[in-house]
Amino acid sequence: MTQPASRATSSREYPKYTSGEPVALFIPCYVDQFYPQVGEATARVLARLGVPVTFPDRQTCCGQPAFNSGYWEEARKVIHHFCRAFEGQRWIVSPSGSCSAMCRVFFGHVDPAPEVVEVGRRVFELTEFLVNILGVTDVGAVFPHKVTLHNGCHTRRELGVVEPPMRLLERVRGLEFHELPNVEECCGFGGTFSVKMPGMSLAMGQSKAQSILQSGADVVVSPDISCLMHIGGILRRDPAARHIRTMHIAEVLASSG
Repeated sequence: MTQPASRATSSREYPKYTSGEPVALFIPCYVDQFYPQVGEATARVLARLGVPVTFPDRQTCCGQPAFNSGYWEEARKVIHHFCRAFEGQRWIVSPSGSCSAMCRVFFGHVDPAPEVVEVGRRVFELTEFLVNILGVTDVGAVFPHKVTLHNGCHTRRELGVVEPPMRLLERVRGLEFHELPNVEECCGFGGTFSVKMPGMSLAMGQSKAQSILQSGADVVVSPDISCLMHIGGILRRDPAARHIRTMHIAEVLASSG
């Protein structure tokens, strides 16, 4: 029997990285437009570890918004452009579990052509690449704050990447980790879901915000800045929670104190 995509992916055997091999950064469109510091932090973390970084400048979107909204023909055009932009790149690393899952898990749903699926399989989420491929858990970061972790649905369920973010945070000097109650609950963002179902999205986000407040942390981090965009907006509107910062995990890992 064929395994579900998320389960098959979580138990995968990762390819071997050879020191000196270049890594192509895939910076999702919303990171590029709204949170460029996340892309910069990703590049700094990899450079600190001696990993050569390239940035294919033809890259745009992975096609996830159109795919999630049911516009598969439009998504197919974007996916084909993505494949052309990253053609020939053995390692593709992204600071987004959501977009990495789109590439690795869902490209084949839109277009099962081998050349499309093969490019998608070479996309890895940042913490996954650091821990499961490089074998690194200590990147030399210093971040003396109370931190909790929100691991988004795509990262957790589609990629099966649960342990890598935790293992990296455990080795950050000065960091005090606080467990997040109801950790597996969705934050309610879901991209176009938050536009089409705003009431439900807000209610789910408020529940997540309350869990973050209960954790006692003053910073909530995630491998997905899209989730944090939603969560952060809710936290800022709550007088009891507006002191809590949102940060992508790459920013924490790039921090030196």
